[in-house]
Amino acid sequence: MRRPEIVSPKPGQESVWDYPRPPRLEPVTKRIEIVFAGKRIVEAPRSFRVLETSHPPVYYIAPEFIDPAALQPASGSSVCEWKGAARYFDIVANGQMAPRAAWAYPMPKAPFEPIAGHLAFYAGPMDLCTLDGVRVTPQPGQFYGGWITPDITGPFKGEPGTMGW
Repeated sequence: MRRPEIVSPKPGQESVWDYPRPPRLEPVTKRIEIVFAGKRIVEAPRSFRVLETSHPPVYYIAPEFIDPAALQPASGSSVCEWKGAARYFDIVANGQMAPRAAWAYPMPKAPFEPIAGHLAFYAGPMDLCTLDGVRVTPQPGQFYGGWITPDITGPFKGEPGTMGW
């Protein structure tokens, strides 16, 4: 597979190609807001982000900052070689549902224990996801849940032709 043409970060930007593999977990104090079906379902003053080579960050939010009425357990699961077994949630509000639009690791592997029970959200099905007031763009593709903001450069895994990276 041909190496992707990496975009050099400008001042104040991070390149996803400088992120580590295996991934790294770090606390974040940026405010997160998520709106679905016209209802604010998340308002979080802090979270964790997972950084992995070629991926925009994935943000994990503590349940205390999530409207519990917006979460319904969903069927199925998946396994991440780094974090462990994930379970999924449908997001519901105002009579609408986004199936399997959030996930959590109930018992993550070391060193990801701090995100036990925290939830990550796919930005695509949501009306709005913001990070410190900046609108998030979903990571391309149907599988990955990274959030792209102007301070992140790629190319990003999930774009056409990237599955072999």
